[in-house]
Amino acid sequence: MKPLHWVSSTRKNVRQFPETVREEVGFALYLAQMGEKGINAVPMLGFGGASVLEVVIDADGNTFRAVYTVKFAKAVYVLHAFQKKSKRGIATPRPDSELIRSRLTLARKHYADTYEHSERKARRHE
Repeated sequence: MKPLHWVSSTRKNVRQFPETVREEVGFALYLAQMGEKGINAVPMLGFGGASVLEVVIDADGNTFRAVYTVKFAKAVYVLHAFQKKSKRGIATPRPDSELIRSRLTLARKHYADTYEHSERKARRHE
């Protein structure tokens, strides 16, 4: 099972979701950690393929989203979690897309520092 990393305030944001939504998000993230994809997880447009996924959950007339990446071989990173407020279409609002991009950059750095650095260090000691 891959470890799960919460970028910035994502864990706090998910904890504020209704319980049924939290459960669905949790299950989708569990599947991602196991190398699988939930039926409500879809590739996020504009991020080059299926490495950034979003779980879209409708509950009580509201739409909640959790965005995560499976781009890295050894870890899953939760990049953003929010309640969609816009009533205009299904597109992700620009500020949220920009936040996801900046957090993906943070995840890349964390992954390089945590996983790739330790691999290089281990190879030097062989």
